[in-house]
This record gives sequence, structure tokens and C-alpha cells, in this order.
Amino acid sequence: MIHNNADANPAPLGLVGFGMSTVLLNLHNAQIVPMGSAIMATGLVFGGLTQFIAGVMEYGNRNTFGMTAFMAYGAFWISLAMLLFLPQWGLMPASSPALMGGYLWLWALFTAIMAVGSLAASRMHQVVFFSLTLLFVLLGCAAVSGRPMLDVIAGYEGLLCGFSAIYLAASEILAAQFGHAVLPVGWPRTAGETPRKDDLVLHIS
Repeated sequence: MIHNNADANPAPLGLVGFGMSTVLLNLHNAQIVPMGSAIMATGLVFGGLTQFIAGVMEYGNRNTFGMTAFMAYGAFWISLAMLLFLPQWGLMPASSPALMGGYLWLWALFTAIMAVGSLAASRMHQVVFFSLTLLFVLLGCAAVSGRPMLDVIAGYEGLLCGFSAIYLAASEILAAQFGHAVLPVGWPRTAGETPRKDDLVLHIS
């Protein structure tokens, strides 16, 4: 492995935690697999706790965008697990379709704000955040309308979102290992500027 004196970049860890959890959940939404403990366990530990830790590390890097994204979506995964667990434990009633739709649409609003912020980053960052915005909108509509087909559509769209985050994580891991860009992510250029290979940490703060 390649080692240097620079601090480690937590962004790939947060991205792959988000991406893998999103793929697993949306395999269920797309009706490819049934709901199971593997989905919630991954979402709670990797999508939730690990992603939240990556956000704390981004705080140390003085990266406001990365901190907000990873801590917020880590909290989302933890809250999603609690939405399922609390009624099962008899501590709170299950959310109504309208309340669940509002929950998802609020996350869509937050993600739309983050999507605008991603315009300062690579094209692949934009794919992740704009597809995630659409995913929350679709899931909110499915919750309110009760139409299973909307869940299926959201599931396939969510697979795109999750795999794009995994791709972005892979690009950052491989760039750090080999010292140059391996997987293209579409950094924007300005006049006279060479393409950037750095990650979210350096360019969105």
C-alpha cells in the first residue's frame, strides 16, 4: 500500500458506505430482493455509523460540505432504522403515509440544496446528489400515493444513485493509491487550467 504523511481522506469511506447501503435498500424497492436483516444491518452500521464518523473526520479537514453530507446522510440511515424498529418495540406508532411522505420530501429538499453545492465539484458528484434528490422525491410520492409501481421506479433510480457513489469512492481510492486519476469523474475546467483529480474535500468547503 502507498503511505504518505498527509492525513487520510475520509470521503471514499463515506461514499462507499452511502453507496452500498443505497444499493441494497433499492434492490428491495425495485422488488429484486425481499427486505431482510442484511439491508438494515448495512444501513445502520455502514450507511449510518461509519458514514457519520466520516463526517466527523471531514470536520477535522474543515470541509463544511463533506461534513454536512456525511453526517446528515449517516443520521438519515440511523433514523430510517429507528422508523422501523420503534413500532416493532412498541415504543411509537408507525408513521402514517402522509408523515412518511413528508419525511422523505424534507430529505429531498435538503438534498436539492446539496445538489446545488455539488455544481462546484465533479460531474460524478452531481450525478450522486441530483439522482439522490430525485430518489427522495419518488419515494415520498410512493409513500403518499400508495402506488407500488412508484417504489419500483424509485428502486431502479436508486440503484443508479448508489452505484454512482460507489464509482466515485473507487475513483478517489485508486487516485490516492496510484497518485493519478484512474477512473474519470469529470472535473470542470476553466481557461488555462489542467483537469483536477482531487476530491470533494479539497474543492467543496
